[in-house]
Amino acid sequence: MLENSAPAGTRSRVPAAVSLAALSLGGLAIGTTEFASMGVLPGFASDLGVSIPTAGTAISAYALGVVVGAPLIAILGAKLPRKQLVVALSITLVVFNALSALAPSFLPFVALRFLAGLPHGAYFGTAAVLGAALVPPAKRARALATVMLGLTIANIVGVPAATWLGETFGWRSAYVAVTAIALVTVLAVVTLVPAPPNDRGNSVRGELTAYRRPQVWLTLGAISAGFGGLFAVYSYINPILTNSAGVAPTTVPLLLGALGIGMTAGNIAGGRFAERAPRLTIAVALVVYAAVLVAFMLAAHDPVTATAGLFALGFVGMSAGPALMGRLMDFAAEGPSLAAASFHSAFNVANALGAALGGAVLAAGLGYDAPAAIGAVLPVIGLAVFGVSVYLERRSS
Repeated sequence: MLENSAPAGTRSRVPAAVSLAALSLGGLAIGTTEFASMGVLPGFASDLGVSIPTAGTAISAYALGVVVGAPLIAILGAKLPRKQLVVALSITLVVFNALSALAPSFLPFVALRFLAGLPHGAYFGTAAVLGAALVPPAKRARALATVMLGLTIANIVGVPAATWLGETFGWRSAYVAVTAIALVTVLAVVTLVPAPPNDRGNSVRGELTAYRRPQVWLTLGAISAGFGGLFAVYSYINPILTNSAGVAPTTVPLLLGALGIGMTAGNIAGGRFAERAPRLTIAVALVVYAAVLVAFMLAAHDPVTATAGLFALGFVGMSAGPALMGRLMDFAAEGPSLAAASFHSAFNVANALGAALGGAVLAAGLGYDAPAAIGAVLPVIGLAVFGVSVYLERRSS
């Protein structure tokens, strides 16, 4: 049973909003390290002696690390107190991002990006359950959105700043910045996040019940397919903007800020939408996402319309996040941490799939409109999978 709130007499003196903000700092570090890699991709490709499509392997390696690490760490760490696990994962973020900044060549860099991805999903999954335990059940969706807020703010502040650092001082400085944010996260979680009264973790068997439920797998499938379109574009956003829209490399961080603003606004709105109509929120987001990706093929040829397109991609994509995570946690029953971590695992299957498809069409010489074109197919597939999930849910009811 998910512990949604602490007993009234045992709550910490630290306001829940402050504790949730501390947890969201980890999302700022994670979002910056994940998405800044796309912004500094030309820099490390040139410095480490590989082509841009080959450099996309490092992005896919990070995503694969998330896919592997999210369920693995959630299961292995099931018995640990959730606050203790969040702190340990924050320390891991510090270590592997610092080592990424020191990578001597491309293959070690790819390996380190894989290792840096391992704590990603488990951090969010554990932080989500920990954050949900700090508020009343009726406010769970907004708490989940707040924990995710750092990930979206990363695209307003962290990613543009890291991309600017990469352009100005070299790509390694971007990972140094992430290391600093992760260090602050460790301190904030230790001092500002209370351990819930019954923070004794969960049993491995309890967490594994999540994977025995078809609805969990269908929801993960909808996420994996449905949101790959973002990464088909975002993985190669620097060359897309410089080649299609004629944007100077030093201006790219400003345009990426529009994506971050869209993601943040979508995440906040999504918390409200999820409280009212979660299934409708997910379905509408997938339909609109396909349309936005199609429109982006034209929008990407002008800096102004490209900026608007990036905002739309961010808003629509993140608006479904709280509803999808809440759906996973509801169907997972006794395995909420594993389900919430698997949300990010599935999201990074989408990352790997999108980056791979975008790289494939670029390598085939189909031009910089092709990633958005191939990406537009993925939300349609995700909608079909989600339709099956809703059909089975209604039939069982």
